[in-house]
Amino acid sequence: MTDVQQVKASPRVARTVMVQLVVGGLLTLASIALGWWILVRGVHPFPIDEWWNALLGEWWNPVLAGFSRVMDWVGGGWVGVLAVPIAGAVGLVVLRRPWAAAYFLAAEAVSAGFVQVLKHAFGRVRPEDILVISDYGSYPSGHVANAATIAVAAFVIFPRAWVAVVGAVWVVLMAFSRTYLHAHWLSDTVGGALVGAGAALLVAAAFAVPLTRESGVPTAPSTRG
Repeated sequence: MTDVQQVKASPRVARTVMVQLVVGGLLTLASIALGWWILVRGVHPFPIDEWWNALLGEWWNPVLAGFSRVMDWVGGGWVGVLAVPIAGAVGLVVLRRPWAAAYFLAAEAVSAGFVQVLKHAFGRVRPEDILVISDYGSYPSGHVANAATIAVAAFVIFPRAWVAVVGAVWVVLMAFSRTYLHAHWLSDTVGGALVGAGAALLVAAAFAVPLTRESGVPTAPSTRG
């Protein structure tokens, strides 16, 4: 049996694919369900959205505002959509992980596509006191979705506890910055995290075999003498 056949036949890989498909699917469905709930409510945001938006307005601080504007630049536009994914893919190729680079780019593309579909499907209005220029649709947050995709993809490629912690912090900081600038309601950031993580996991399932083979992680007991 070849190395590729061993990976494909590995119970460990099969379990990983199943978990990624189930969890990724559930997260994506949850993002759709939340968007549908928002649509049904009409123009009225959730009480927690109004409370959080008002609270951050009272916390105005030039340092936090500056930080949030930097996050706005890093997480969106040509930087977040093109520069970061390309830089990440190039870095992975340098590390001799071409399949990981392909997975990372695919996850970013699928996540961005999901976000645009949901934005146009639900068409939620952004908070009136928004402080930055943004595209159409408040739900879900594309910046947070992108951050969640990067965080989950990084953990899929480098499954280490510190990678998970750093990724979670990155997502939370991005969500805070989007609401601090009143570019999104709090529930928009939740939806963004759901769809971004869901997309990364669903795409990971499609790349499970080459990623496992490329990582060099043993998947089954060797049958060679």
